[in-house]
Amino acid sequence: MNLEPGTWNSTSPSSLLLDQPLVILDVETTGAHPAYDRITEVGLIEVERGRCIGEWSTLVNPGESIPPAIQGLTGITNEMVALAPSFAEIAPRLLARLEGKLLVAHNARFDYGLLRNEFRRAGLRYSSRVLCTVKLSRRLFPAETRHNLDALMARHDVACDARHRALGDARAVWLLVSQWRRELYPAVLAAAVERLLKAPAVPAGLPEGALDEVPEAPGVYLFHGENDVALYVGKSINLRARVMAHFAGDHRDSRDMKIAQQVKRIDWIETAGELGALIEEARLVKALAPVHNRRLRRTNELCAWRWRAEGEKGARPADKTKSHSRDSALGGGTPRLVSARELDPAQLGDLYGLFRSRSAALEALRGLAAEHELCPIMLGLEKGRGPCFAYQIKRCRGACAGKESRAVHGLRLGQALARLKMRPWPFKGRVGVREAGDAGEQLIVLDRWCYLGTVRSEAELHEWTERRLQPVFDLDTYRILSRFLSSSRQNYTVVELAT
Repeated sequence: MNLEPGTWNSTSPSSLLLDQPLVILDVETTGAHPAYDRITEVGLIEVERGRCIGEWSTLVNPGESIPPAIQGLTGITNEMVALAPSFAEIAPRLLARLEGKLLVAHNARFDYGLLRNEFRRAGLRYSSRVLCTVKLSRRLFPAETRHNLDALMARHDVACDARHRALGDARAVWLLVSQWRRELYPAVLAAAVERLLKAPAVPAGLPEGALDEVPEAPGVYLFHGENDVALYVGKSINLRARVMAHFAGDHRDSRDMKIAQQVKRIDWIETAGELGALIEEARLVKALAPVHNRRLRRTNELCAWRWRAEGEKGARPADKTKSHSRDSALGGGTPRLVSARELDPAQLGDLYGLFRSRSAALEALRGLAAEHELCPIMLGLEKGRGPCFAYQIKRCRGACAGKESRAVHGLRLGQALARLKMRPWPFKGRVGVREAGDAGEQLIVLDRWCYLGTVRSEAELHEWTERRLQPVFDLDTYRILSRFLSSSRQNYTVVELAT
């Protein structure tokens, strides 16, 4: 059956799913982050019962400079948007075109997130069901590896007269959807669309609309149960998507099923960026001890090995206790297990490994001894006189029997411990990590891998400085900061602070 371009047979099952009013939309922006970047152009196609009934597009003044690389990609320059309306000025007209219609977009999460953030800044609320054509293409053509718009246009022989311009890309998406409708089995398209549009069921314990206000922004979310007991704390760079994923309906995760059965209230805390969310999650899990959080629990057994090679600046002789008398006779350099109470952030360069229990720390050291043929007696893992048991079975090179000098043993111990060595603090002193987002700008104050607090103004920062808070070491915070500061992220700035 021949169809006009841009229409479809309204009697097929798939068209019944797509028979509702649609808006096929694309936006051009100042960058790739839906929380931070701004819209420079909007283009959309309005569809009723499978037929295009109108197009609309406008440039938008983003209120900030468009990066040169983005200007080169889209052709939209600062001069072009200088006299264009702001998003707040077009917001009422755009909202009237979008409300009550299914939003269709390529990589829809990005476009939808930008729209919601821009509408929020304009003082308007926008919420819609969304169909992502990237996800739809993956479901329809699972054997294909590339689903970006250029790849789909080439694969389906779709032309675009204005690539990387909002209306041009929206037209390309519209041609793709129309072609899929003409060429695919109706039941296949229907099943794929239905699956993607299936909304998560709101758990019985939550009021209707409880998920509507969860923002598409970085932060931490909290699930509460009966009597306000803390069930679960999580974090995400997109709170809405992550919270809704818990209630997707298939409950492949038994924990999600239990949460859905028990949850009575949802709270969230927006942060300016990812680091703030990571630290806040770790803090809340320790403070609230939620029922379903297995990691990040508070532990009073946190410990590490402290060791310096003999003769190294600041090295101290082995303890002169009875249990260490043999180690002293052998020349010192024995690793010492220190507890959380003894951990001094200023001496992290002497620490190796961080362990949640004494038994885990001892197991790790025994493993190093076995792997590197180190002497258990010199490591303080075994008591006795004369050769150790490992030497007798040829798994120790004989430091305890005079076959290896203590200097050589110490050198090999240092090499073995190297992979567990704590990273030294990479700054001279206290610093602030500045993140900016919809929640405003935040400065996360850090000192020697320790979190001191988050401030949002110069006055708050001055107050923190005056209080002269002492760093308290925390294993999870160290790991979070170590990974974060060594990554290639570009959306934060480190500033040195007066101590």
